[in-house]
Amino acid sequence: MSFPVPDHDHGTCVAHALEAAEAECKRRGARLTDVRRRVLELVWQSHAPVGAYALLEALGREGFCAAPPTVYRALDFLLAHGLIHRIERLNAFMGCSRPGIPHAGQFLLCTGCGTAAELNDSAIDSAMTAAASRLGFALTGQTVEADGLCSACRAKEPVS
Repeated sequence: MSFPVPDHDHGTCVAHALEAAEAECKRRGARLTDVRRRVLELVWQSHAPVGAYALLEALGREGFCAAPPTVYRALDFLLAHGLIHRIERLNAFMGCSRPGIPHAGQFLLCTGCGTAAELNDSAIDSAMTAAASRLGFALTGQTVEADGLCSACRAKEPVS
């Protein structure tokens, strides 16, 4: 996933994500129920991480009989099947651009507009693994979250 460009077709982006999720669930023999699917759609609704309570509110507005456990169970399922990522610092979620492919989480978080992009840089994975190994540490997982400004927000900043 990258930061959206001005002519980004988000409908196609979401449709592709849902197709990939359906395929991954089928491959795993898992069920993407209506609630799980809708939560995934809501997570993909923008390129900004979304919190569980925002998802709960959106489901309620749509007439789903949703309580916090319903949303958290759906999020747990989506996380367990690699369809979304949890952005720890924000306690929020965003869609995974590579479901079904094991990878570390590397995220650029724009502090200006709130959008996020997932990186998939093997050099970062290798550097983390090597640095950990030098300390005698074996990584079992990694998430890298970096704050900054996307190009659109940087363009809005006054020149000094």
